[in-house]
Amino acid sequence: MPNAPNASEVVALTRELLPLLRKSPAGRIVNLSSILGSNTLHADPKSPIADFKSFAYDASKTALNAYTIHLAWELKDTPIKVNAAHPGWVKTEMGTDAAPMEIPDGAKTSVALATIGADGPSGRFIHLGSELPW
Repeated sequence: MPNAPNASEVVALTRELLPLLRKSPAGRIVNLSSILGSNTLHADPKSPIADFKSFAYDASKTALNAYTIHLAWELKDTPIKVNAAHPGWVKTEMGTDAAPMEIPDGAKTSVALATIGADGPSGRFIHLGSELPW
């Protein structure tokens, strides 16, 4: 599948680093996803992404979201928190200058999830503090 590295390489790297994370008193895994990985929003003709369909990219981010859910479950009895972050539409090479968000704003969700406390969420899909539908 084209763009599969969005999921397969994340899985491979996470598996390599997991032994180190397990030694941490507060490990955090933040998978950089996209709202385009939300099957719920793709299926809703009234959603803001209803007209944006790129199968390979969308499917790879959906797979990453599924991995997030499964890994959070696998690690539920540890202090490690696993979440997926949607950065937003950010002014990058991919996002283009048409994007409304600057790079520092796009990083806010990932930073927040990387620094959440022990009572923070795990197994969630988040954008700027709000939960997104899978």
